[in-house]
Amino acid sequence: MTVRDILLLGNPQLYEISEPVQRSELESLQPVLTDLHDTMMAFRQTWGAGRAIAAPQIGAMKRLIYMHIDHPVVFINPQFVAKSETMFEVWDDCMSFPELLVKVKRHQSCQIMYRDLGWQQQHIQLTDDLAELLQHEMDHLDGVLAVSNAINARAFALRSQQTFTDYDRSNLMTTLKQ
Repeated sequence: MTVRDILLLGNPQLYEISEPVQRSELESLQPVLTDLHDTMMAFRQTWGAGRAIAAPQIGAMKRLIYMHIDHPVVFINPQFVAKSETMFEVWDDCMSFPELLVKVKRHQSCQIMYRDLGWQQQHIQLTDDLAELLQHEMDHLDGVLAVSNAINARAFALRSQQTFTDYDRSNLMTTLKQ
């Protein structure tokens, strides 16, 4: 088990654009995938949250996302095919700033095209919390953090200091499963 340090808010690498994965790199990326899994599971054990992690969060500057909800899914070179016009606000959290919550707007649904570990092209349609999750992770691939997408100057809260309405608590709990 290799748990890597998660790059934290302020680390300049988090603002870099990741490089596309080449088919010839698939085999050499296996250790990175193992590290993403182990790091996310360790974070989940500590924080009680963690559904996906982008490779740049552990310093691997590749367009690679590892998601594990019921089973692992690897998104290689993901890109949006479509995004809904309908948006919603959500308290977003991030492994790179685990004490901070940021209120952002996200598309309610999106369609993503990506390559799987067999280099097969895949499409997935996501809605609600899974759409939000993948939008968040794909932002990491482009060097964009949730703090850059805050809806206004008051859209920040420390997890320990924030009180929420029932509506916000419901949205927060969905988002915290990230």
